[in-house]
Amino acid sequence: LTRRHGGSHGRSTGVQGGGMKRDDLIFDGYRPGALAQMLSLHMNYYGSQWNLGRQFEIYCAEGMAAFFANFDANLDYFLAAWNENGKMIGSIVIDGHKAKKEGAQLRWFIVDASSHGLGIGRYLLDQAMEFCRNRDFDNIFLMTFAGLHASRRLYESAGFQLVDEKKDDPWSGERGELVFRHNKGDGKPTQKPA
Repeated sequence: LTRRHGGSHGRSTGVQGGGMKRDDLIFDGYRPGALAQMLSLHMNYYGSQWNLGRQFEIYCAEGMAAFFANFDANLDYFLAAWNENGKMIGSIVIDGHKAKKEGAQLRWFIVDASSHGLGIGRYLLDQAMEFCRNRDFDNIFLMTFAGLHASRRLYESAGFQLVDEKKDDPWSGERGELVFRHNKGDGKPTQKPA
């Protein structure tokens, strides 16, 4: 996490990224407080929109902490969209520790509701998929639940396919779990949002 890259706009970046910038957003990697802001994004959305509470928050917090504690730049990817005030408005993670056996896992992909429809999610997803292509990860998977229609359309447009549905889930035990997989060679990158 201490590995730094010089951004094109004089900003230091951390875990992956590259300091890409548009007028009001900076696409960058880890900064102090990133874990807390990523968790907050999830709880603000899933708590208010889906009534997910303590069990979901603990599940996310433990997983996020373990990801950052074990981060390996050769296997893992973290990219966030930050506004100019330093507030995270979107994030995406690729956990590549089991990429060769089970597949790389796309996790904690979210964009603040106030920024939906601006292309930020598409850009974050495309950058994560490019990371996977560059690492020769043959298969990528993600777990989610039914009802996230815009997210599902985005996943499917990037080449993910639904491969499993379960009645239980680790977040609430009530919503069920959907598993999507992406095989190497599917999906193409898009441009950074304007």
